Amino acid sequence: MKRNYKILFLVLLMAVTSCSFTTKQFNDPNKDKLLIDLITYVLEKGHYDAKSIDDGFSREVYKDYLDAIDPLKRFFYKEDITEFSKFEDQIDDQIRNKELSFFDITHSRLQERMTEVRGIYKEILTEPFDFSEEEDINTNYEEIEYVDSRANLKERWRKQLKFSTLGNYYDLKDDQKKQLENTPEMEVKTDAELEEEARNTVLTSMEEYFDFSEDLERKDYFTVYINAIVEEFDPHTFYFAPQDKDRFDIAMSGKLEGIGARLQKKSDDITIMEVISGGPAWLSDKLHEGDVITKVKQEDEKEPVSVVGMRLDDAVNLIKGPKGTKVTLTVKKKVLGNTEDITITRDVVELEETYAKSAKVEKDGKTFGVINLPKFYFNMEDYSERNAASDVKEEIIRLKKEGMEGLVLDLRNNGGGSLKTVVDIAGLFIEKGPIVQVKSKMEGKEILEDKDPSIVWDGPLVILVNELSASASEILAAAMQDYKRAIIIGSKQTYGKGTVQNVIDLNTTVRSNEYGDLGALKLTTQKFYRVNGGSTQLEGVKSDIVVPDRYSYIDIGEKDYENPLPWDQIAAAKYKSWDGYIDFEETIENSKKRMQDNQQLNLIAENAKWVKEQRNNEVYSLNFNDYQSERENLENDAKKYDAISNYTSSLTYNSLPYEVEMYKSDTILKEKRDRWHTSLTGDVYVEEAINVLDDIQVNNIKKRKVATIKN
Repeated sequence: MKRNYKILFLVLLMAVTSCSFTTKQFNDPNKDKLLIDLITYVLEKGHYDAKSIDDGFSREVYKDYLDAIDPLKRFFYKEDITEFSKFEDQIDDQIRNKELSFFDITHSRLQERMTEVRGIYKEILTEPFDFSEEEDINTNYEEIEYVDSRANLKERWRKQLKFSTLGNYYDLKDDQKKQLENTPEMEVKTDAELEEEARNTVLTSMEEYFDFSEDLERKDYFTVYINAIVEEFDPHTFYFAPQDKDRFDIAMSGKLEGIGARLQKKSDDITIMEVISGGPAWLSDKLHEGDVITKVKQEDEKEPVSVVGMRLDDAVNLIKGPKGTKVTLTVKKKVLGNTEDITITRDVVELEETYAKSAKVEKDGKTFGVINLPKFYFNMEDYSERNAASDVKEEIIRLKKEGMEGLVLDLRNNGGGSLKTVVDIAGLFIEKGPIVQVKSKMEGKEILEDKDPSIVWDGPLVILVNELSASASEILAAAMQDYKRAIIIGSKQTYGKGTVQNVIDLNTTVRSNEYGDLGALKLTTQKFYRVNGGSTQLEGVKSDIVVPDRYSYIDIGEKDYENPLPWDQIAAAKYKSWDGYIDFEETIENSKKRMQDNQQLNLIAENAKWVKEQRNNEVYSLNFNDYQSERENLENDAKKYDAISNYTSSLTYNSLPYEVEMYKSDTILKEKRDRWHTSLTGDVYVEEAINVLDDIQVNNIKKRKVATIKN
């Protein structure tokens, strides 16, 4: 895959920088125009299935961009939309001519309307709401019209704010009622006092929302506009502004360089939301959740910089930095309220929740292993550093030392990552052979193979998936299914993302750049196919054993997005099915029978249908008595599903010895693992996966052959 990326990048780089390939040059003095010109050129030259930028394209960008900046139709007037509509068929021309008049007018108008609305919501929230009135609110924002007057805009906001206040008011009354049952002598608040408290909570939320909105700059909205353009090509092509690219790299590698703290902005304060276990801030034991950072001083600067009122992204940029450098934070402590200067040496921080983790479980005298893989992570600069494949391999080796007789690989909610890690992980379970086929716009078809005949795990294997298992997860599940190496348990089908993206650094595609970081473009350049020739695009991977879950009736897959690439298929690769099981099909049928009679799964299926019904409700009463009746009915209906979260299996999960040793110095990690083990105990899907592992019989003759290969 690295070779594919380099060839693609080389072609693009030569196309946009060398006059021997094209006369196209990117030297516009306006950064926004430069970005539009550069990105659309790269899209047209490099996208797997580039679209024509024409009037139809323009109309889709127009609709999607307005939906993105005013999705609830609470800012723009009908007259604004009428004025904007003259651009509906012109955005394609503006892209070609590097014109920004559509963006400029919508952006400036949005700022005007947001200022206007700030006055409106404050005015509305100064007066009590009358919850005895008979009225309702329609939350189907796609169907409602834009308002045609300030009075109607105010009325739309009044209903929305009343709806939010009504929910708070109901909760406050309900809480007070429950408290009175336990403490009859407590002071009782009047309905008027509770309404005011509920209204003030909404006011605070609105202030925080608009404070955040005021922090957004023109470049932030321009990023939204660019993505309204690029996402017309397909749902996974995406422009990363510089800060977004940093977040993407962190998500892919699970690492960052900084102090190891998650921050949030509340009012004007930069507050520590979480201290990351094992990071510099955690090791110093001087920073804690709730502390407020007021100033930041670099080690080579004399004066600190105040971050009070600063954009969160800008404050984060000041605080993070290269490994080994020092930063001094002026911190207002949450507990004592005093102010301290705290100096921390930055380091590489690993986000533990990104990485693979394992547990062992005993059943009927047998030991089984569970590995949870949140994503197929890797370091984009150096694959030899920590990655998903090397970690999964290490966890398997550790589990084998504990006497593991069967393995569950949990890929639920795993949205994907590196293709190379998929090939490497698949190779842990088979002797050798093709894992995935990749079709490129420029290179045609390539088969990615495991060429290592050694096998790390040759015993029973179950893979858990759901509707949110996507991309790389689908490749691994599909390969193991085609080889009949694993039994796939999960949703009717996985997400259905059968495309491959590469990230193009836009800074390397221009000869000179006076604007600083231009960001990057995540570009769909390939499609991948199973070894049997079928695509996972739209169709996903269909589980061998289908079990219901909370997503069963919710539209969340690739097929439910706009502009997905179509399904197709190519010729199958040459591969040989795994013959290491004796009763593969029989085991699947036995599990299906158990699933049919499983009360917990039947209740989950019923709950999923009920949730779908509730999501279809779009009109809600703003009368308290009606609202109370609806809420009580919902809560009563929901009680029958309490058994889902209260379910406990007879299985107990434990950490491996190396983690138990780590707990002596890392209590936070122990707390995280304890919570995970508790969730596993109540996880009916993992329980059934263990049952399947217990059922399946391994061909011992096959195992002896594998042992011979290993030796």
